[in-house]
Amino acid sequence: MAEGTKGKGYVEPSFERDTRYINDRITTRGDGEGEWPVEAGRYRLVAARACPWANRAIIVRRLLGLEDALSMGLCGPTHDEDSWTFDLDPGGVDPVLGIPRLKDAYEKRQPGYPRGITVPAIVDVPTGQVVTNDFAPLTLDLSTQWTAFHRDGAPDLYPEALRDEMDDVMQRVYTEVNNGVYRCGFAGQQDAYDAAYDRLFTALDWLEERLSTRRFLMGDTITEADVRLFTTLVRFDPVYHGHFKCNRSKLSEMPVLWAYARDLFQTPGFGDTVDFVQIKRHYYVVHHDINPTGIVPQGPDLSGWLTAHGREELGGRPFGDGTPPGPVREGERVPAEHQQ
Repeated sequence: MAEGTKGKGYVEPSFERDTRYINDRITTRGDGEGEWPVEAGRYRLVAARACPWANRAIIVRRLLGLEDALSMGLCGPTHDEDSWTFDLDPGGVDPVLGIPRLKDAYEKRQPGYPRGITVPAIVDVPTGQVVTNDFAPLTLDLSTQWTAFHRDGAPDLYPEALRDEMDDVMQRVYTEVNNGVYRCGFAGQQDAYDAAYDRLFTALDWLEERLSTRRFLMGDTITEADVRLFTTLVRFDPVYHGHFKCNRSKLSEMPVLWAYARDLFQTPGFGDTVDFVQIKRHYYVVHHDINPTGIVPQGPDLSGWLTAHGREELGGRPFGDGTPPGPVREGERVPAEHQQ
């Protein structure tokens, strides 16, 4: 996604996310009425390691082993007010889609596309047009609709027996934490910021208590709920604590959440998708309304992510009856120096 880029001098009293997405889906039915058919090799996931919403899709794709079925293009960490760009690729052009700007795929779908150019997006390679950028159902569909292409041992990230409770937990995580940090960061008035700050830390205290007796959000195994919380937690100390003024406590000062986040970070499929250099560069450079100098801070020290977390004492099996994903594919590895 691209937030905080509405133009120089523009200030909203409180942050309201634009949730009008291209909400087509890719399903096993694929009947053409807002549903596209699941086909290996037909689509390309366009993401950015900097973006927490796109990071979800990167993690889920890797956990499920969809690399051969769904290719991935990565935008760079910075962009202008117009579009995410493929500046990490040779010549600044995506090698599969043949475009320099993600906006080109949105314009193929709808000429003059009127809303933000966001990641993640899934693009139909034959036509070059965006199929969907509706990030929440996108990852759930990877779990439930793409099962024919899951790797052997892929975990069940959306267990049917847990869905009602999971949906409630994920909704609270989204409104109060994932989106809550943005309400703090983009508040344009003191009272809006104060209310957002109180809501955020009320939710983090709830999570601290919930996770004190269970290893993962839904119990003994990793689910999509953990993926959604992780991408905010991993950005908390390097970005949200200072840049977004979420500064009652650092993540590293909340003992249960800090241990939980390290547990996930050290689990294959989570930490190996995280690029702290790109994360910091994105927020501090792109959000010029919050950080007009564009200076990217050198800190904080992130080496603690690899320290012992002790969460094994709570038991559980991270992948349930499944297995961890294998090594990261060639060409998709995050440089080691970008992970601490």
